[in-house]
Amino acid sequence: MTDNDDKRPSPEALLKLAQAEEKEDGRGKLKIFLGYAAGVGKTYAMLEAGWQRKMEGRDVVAAYVESHGRFETDSLLSMSGVEIIPKAQIEHMGVLLPELDTDAVLARKPQIALVDELAHTNARGSRHEKRWQDVEEILASGIDVYTTVNIQHFESLNDIVAQITGVVVRETVPDRLLDEAAEIRLVDIPPDELLQRLHEGKVYIPKQATLAMEKFFKPGNLIALRELSLRRAAVRVDEEMRAYMETRSIAGPWPAAERLLVCVSGSPFGEKLIRSTRRLADEMKAHWYTVYIETPGSGKHVQENRERVWKDLRLAESLGGEVATVSATSVADSVIDFAVKHNVTKIVVGKPTKPRWMEFLNPPLVDQIIRRSGTIDVYVVSIEPSEKSEGTALARRKSPSPWSGYMKSLALVAAATLACELVRPFLAPTNMVMAYLLAVVLAALRLGLKPAIVTAFLGILAFDFFFVPPRLTFAVADTEYLITFVALFTVGVVISTLVARSRERAEAIRKREVQTASLYYLSRDLAVSADIGAVLDAVAKNFGESFNGRLAVLIPEGERLEIKAASREMQLDTKELAVADWAFRNRQSAGHGTETLSSARLLYLPLQTSASVLGVLGVELEDEADYANTQSRRLLDAFTTQTTLAIERVQLGKQAAQALILQGRETLERALLNSVSHDLRTPLVSITGALGTLRDKEHRLSDTRRRELLDAAWEEAGRLNRFVGNLLDMTRLEAGAVTLKEEPCDIQDLVGCALAALEQRIGAREVKVQLPDGLPLVKLDMALMTQVLVNLLDNALKYSPHASIIDIAARVDDGRLTLEVSDRGPGVPESDLKRIFDKFYRIPVPEGAGGTGLGLSICKGIVEAHHGKIRAENRDGGGLRVIATLPVK
Repeated sequence: MTDNDDKRPSPEALLKLAQAEEKEDGRGKLKIFLGYAAGVGKTYAMLEAGWQRKMEGRDVVAAYVESHGRFETDSLLSMSGVEIIPKAQIEHMGVLLPELDTDAVLARKPQIALVDELAHTNARGSRHEKRWQDVEEILASGIDVYTTVNIQHFESLNDIVAQITGVVVRETVPDRLLDEAAEIRLVDIPPDELLQRLHEGKVYIPKQATLAMEKFFKPGNLIALRELSLRRAAVRVDEEMRAYMETRSIAGPWPAAERLLVCVSGSPFGEKLIRSTRRLADEMKAHWYTVYIETPGSGKHVQENRERVWKDLRLAESLGGEVATVSATSVADSVIDFAVKHNVTKIVVGKPTKPRWMEFLNPPLVDQIIRRSGTIDVYVVSIEPSEKSEGTALARRKSPSPWSGYMKSLALVAAATLACELVRPFLAPTNMVMAYLLAVVLAALRLGLKPAIVTAFLGILAFDFFFVPPRLTFAVADTEYLITFVALFTVGVVISTLVARSRERAEAIRKREVQTASLYYLSRDLAVSADIGAVLDAVAKNFGESFNGRLAVLIPEGERLEIKAASREMQLDTKELAVADWAFRNRQSAGHGTETLSSARLLYLPLQTSASVLGVLGVELEDEADYANTQSRRLLDAFTTQTTLAIERVQLGKQAAQALILQGRETLERALLNSVSHDLRTPLVSITGALGTLRDKEHRLSDTRRRELLDAAWEEAGRLNRFVGNLLDMTRLEAGAVTLKEEPCDIQDLVGCALAALEQRIGAREVKVQLPDGLPLVKLDMALMTQVLVNLLDNALKYSPHASIIDIAARVDDGRLTLEVSDRGPGVPESDLKRIFDKFYRIPVPEGAGGTGLGLSICKGIVEAHHGKIRAENRDGGGLRVIATLPVK
């Protein structure tokens, strides 16, 4: 490998860079002016930057700038000469509200658009609900955007800001906008100066300023918000620096900000190292990591070591450290790789505890890390002798006895010696070495690394004593056998090491495969679960197959937790329910295997989402060691996460269904209200007016005038009757209460009945009827099909010019009757052709045309009740054609 290869960036870094460039291709760049409160000068700084870009020759427009009446901001806007895009005026509750005119900005197509108040909620009736959505649309068109926002408006900080200030910020923006911004400019002034500006009326008008100082603009609040903005900006700068180092393969670290790393290995001194690292991090105001390196040999750790690892990781997490587990073959190399990748500046390790003479055989980890650390500082923490002796003694008491493995090693050597003795007359002594190598391989496969090495050593002694001349002594006549001894021992050790590592890796892979399969089956079963019951049954079933234990799932019902699913014979007493309730309310694990309420029989894991806790998973494992086992806890956490997501999915599905029902109900109520307030009220007003005039004795009307009023009242009464009839018919159709009275009918009589019902509506309009001779009688409900034709003709009369012709046609083809009603009106937009048969759906109507939007829907219901179909299409010469097809019985 050359030096240039070492300087190349990693494939992951190149892929990340390529994806970022591809995402930004053709997209505008976002620059955010970030502040911690109103009045720090974000808008002024944005206008100043826009004016500078204009001086550089860039095309800059002020798409939306809100000065709040501040004199300095208004003056800069007018003096800069930046073109101002007129604001859109959105009417809401009788008031015109100014909003960002996104269409005008897109049509103007500037290079840079200045958009103030990114977190603003648009007035109802705007295209997007939030202004940041308008900004994203502008960016997507290739226009750069300068915008302003305060730190408290970012979604992830909402609860923190509420805790600090006592004010819940309702207008929020996604954090990804801050991450995706090409540039962030922090606009900052001291809190005292901001409060002075507030007193002088430069932020709000005096009355608002007094209220703001009482509620939000307190010195403590401003200091905390300022720190949040500074920290968030520092995090962004740090991410940019790390990305720069990755893409240019800079080994680092760059000590721009301190980062600490401590490793845990199951040592009794892990807690001391973690606490020491936490104290260092507090002193340096630094981020810190705790890492456990899982090596192929880690499977040999005694149970107490695994428990300590899990306990140390939990301690680090509770102290605010970031926890990670890495699988690798070399601890030192993995520590350095992790440190370089995460720009760690200091590594904390413990002082070696092994005797000095053992360091010649196996150099301590401290020395290995120091040699590889490069520019990274290494802090060595001392360990007290009392802790050392106590921990060593405890580990010695807990360690299982290895003598059984060594006795088996001795048996293998004895078996190999016996086999060689049987073939000794036929083989030379050097060939018998293979039998002892076979014993070493068997020991490595079955007994482990140390017994295998002992087997190799005992094999050399046995070979020398029984088969190397002179026999039955350890003397060696031929010195060449010494080379055989060394080769046998070396090859035995190498084979033992390789076989033992392969075995350990295979065991680790097997365990992970079991975990992966468990999660796969759980995910598969949860994916097809449609309700809470199915989800909980799937969890209980897969838990029983993956763990040796029992579980209970508790879901809140009102103020209490109720057991919704449980393994057989699982009963929880009052104490257990109290522990589950504590875990639910505090969003923390509790019970057996934890440091909280550890006397409980079960381990309780909260089913927690980012917004709430959906319930609690109670677990009782048969093997006590599984509570502290890292593998088991990972699998348990994965089960908890999958269960939480599944329950949340079902609940969100129910909420979505309820929202659709409510939306449909609101649409129905709104349509009925519109019908009652307009379409039904209009004929009532006409009838009331006509009758009132006729009743008034002071008005003496001519017979002609009286007849006109009576005819108008009669026509409006008929119209009202049709509206009410449509509503009742629609109700009957949806309830399935329509019963067909089918009998053979003449199509000519059907058309005649429909025309007679609308004789007064048709008046002088020309209606062309095209009925071929010899049409057969068709079995249908005469009254209902007459209503279908009446509704279709009424629709054609309403939506076509008064002087145009209406066509009615009928034919029988291939055992189906086709009825067509065509007009010569404007037709219907293609996108609305399928929707005109929906309830209460109405396209924009001509002046004076009305209706409930039920006529065509009723036609569809009646035709489908006859096992027919109805559709609409636009005519080539203009107009709409409605076609109903019925089977001829």
